[in-house]
Amino acid sequence: MKEKIRIASGQGFWGDLIDAPVAQVNAGQIDYLVMDYLAEVTMSILQKQKNKNPDHGYARDIPELMEKILPQCIEKDIKVITNGGGVNPVSCAKEIIKVAEKLNIKKLKIGVVLGDNIVDSIDNIIEQGCHLNNMETGEEIDLHKDKLLSANVYFGAFPIVEALKNGAQIVITGRTTDTGLTLAPMIYEFGWDKENYNLMSAGTVAGHILECGAQASGGNLMADWQGVENMAEIGFPIAEAYSNGEIIITKHESLGGKVSLETVSEQLLYEIGDPKNYITPDCVADFTSIKVQDLGNNRVKIFDIKGFPETEFYKVSCSYADGFTASGSLTYSWPQALTKAKAADKILRQRLKNLNLQFDEIRTEFIGYDATHGPLAVKLDENLINEVMMRIAVRSKDYKSVERFGRELAPLILTGPPSVTGFAGGRPKPSEVVAYWPALIPKNLVQPKVEYMELV
Repeated sequence: MKEKIRIASGQGFWGDLIDAPVAQVNAGQIDYLVMDYLAEVTMSILQKQKNKNPDHGYARDIPELMEKILPQCIEKDIKVITNGGGVNPVSCAKEIIKVAEKLNIKKLKIGVVLGDNIVDSIDNIIEQGCHLNNMETGEEIDLHKDKLLSANVYFGAFPIVEALKNGAQIVITGRTTDTGLTLAPMIYEFGWDKENYNLMSAGTVAGHILECGAQASGGNLMADWQGVENMAEIGFPIAEAYSNGEIIITKHESLGGKVSLETVSEQLLYEIGDPKNYITPDCVADFTSIKVQDLGNNRVKIFDIKGFPETEFYKVSCSYADGFTASGSLTYSWPQALTKAKAADKILRQRLKNLNLQFDEIRTEFIGYDATHGPLAVKLDENLINEVMMRIAVRSKDYKSVERFGRELAPLILTGPPSVTGFAGGRPKPSEVVAYWPALIPKNLVQPKVEYMELV
């Protein structure tokens, strides 16, 4: 068993810096590269892509990335773990095999974690007494199941551990928890007991720190953000994990960014809910127990983490079609920019009302004035505002109402207040609203499965 491994974050979301994993692989020593591509809305996007093309449904920049890093990963024995398989991890793995063949790589084993996609099993799950009640409203999913776009179970670290035990050099998963990607190598390399919940929680906390990429190494930093050096070449964080459960968060020395008490602490507070009960499929971590020590030189120690047993449920992330939306904007210039923008909004709303259009919601933002802070925005002197962008959006179950809204924005240019610009891109068009549905499912109703693809 190893005493120390280095796990590098390579992606914080689908669309993150595509060359960040390349830098992680080439700029210093690492043992694992973990890449988190998935958010709740991402699964519905991927499912819609797969519905149009059965070979799609995964993060399709992965093959391009693997072409850049696969030879180095093989040479340096760096294992790659990612949930970028989305709703089609098999196709993702097949494309990586094609890349390996193109690069004349002779030996490669990919583990593919399946079983999280339950969109086609909803009726059977309901028949077994689980109605996937909405975690916020308690409503049963039955009324919306015919409109479901995606339904995915959050698996944890152990299917990945199984793949690693069976020799996988790359592990492609669907909806695995962000934290599970990082915890899995620790369980595998250190032989951690799954019932040692303090260790499970230590790995989970490390995964939470890595999951958002450079957000833990100087990106999106509130504290002294101007003191972050060379953000153009920002280094993503690395978890230097020890078998006793201690973690040091660091980065490659040659890359930009910084790792400090502030960068790590801000990420620790990101999306945690109840800090004493951070629930994952593998454990319940107590974030109030975490001790953080800045060691200097871009090294921050995380230790003494406590945890509790996992719950009997998996979380399920569902999405369903919930009507249509459209938005557009116009920009009004000085003088009286804000007054003009507010008048345009009032005129447009009256025209929509006169047309008897049906909307669930109409929302207007005055960008440059109060769009970010809303009622908390400082009330500026009208003469100090150079320009204001009026952005207006509508939402409705009625497609025709949303479509007609799109025709009413441009006419304001010549039939509304003066000094208007910024209308570009054509008439706003309706797009489908995707609603989020969080639920729980007993673990005994769903089972992860690991399959393998090999070049030998």
